Amino acid sequence: MASTRIREARETDCGDILRMIRELAEYEKLSHQVKISEEALRADGFGENPFFHCLVAEIVPAPGELQGPTVVGFGLYYFIYSTWTGRNVYLEDIYVMPKYRGQGIGTKIIKKVAEEALHKGCSQFRLAVLDWNKKAIDLYKSLGAKDLTEAEGWHFFRFEQEAMKVLAG
Repeated sequence: MASTRIREARETDCGDILRMIRELAEYEKLSHQVKISEEALRADGFGENPFFHCLVAEIVPAPGELQGPTVVGFGLYYFIYSTWTGRNVYLEDIYVMPKYRGQGIGTKIIKKVAEEALHKGCSQFRLAVLDWNKKAIDLYKSLGAKDLTEAEGWHFFRFEQEAMKVLAG
């Protein structure tokens, strides 16, 4: 019987990661926002000073099965700093292919990120979720996450590149 393994992504996984980023964007109805390339993922995640870290979930076939491992999910994260609590980790994206959902793979990825964050001395694990994604919201809450919009009224903002250019003069 096949099993699931969560491991650190390798540079050779960038094609699979990009495919799943596009699948996630399509699911979130935001495909038009994906501008990243496989080359950028390689340069930004696997160079001397990586901007991000990534875990992949792969299905490992049972002994004797002919196909090799299949990458079916990912969690892309990076470390941030809070002026109130110090070291934090931010899970930018987590995705499991639809065919493999409901098997605890997403939970395994989240647990592995939490493990890595604790190992690095982080005090918080942050992530964002679209307000309509009730399944994800329910999962995060069931794992112990606090909804900061609900509990503290936080709203998250971002400056797009054009706005940044205006700000920078």
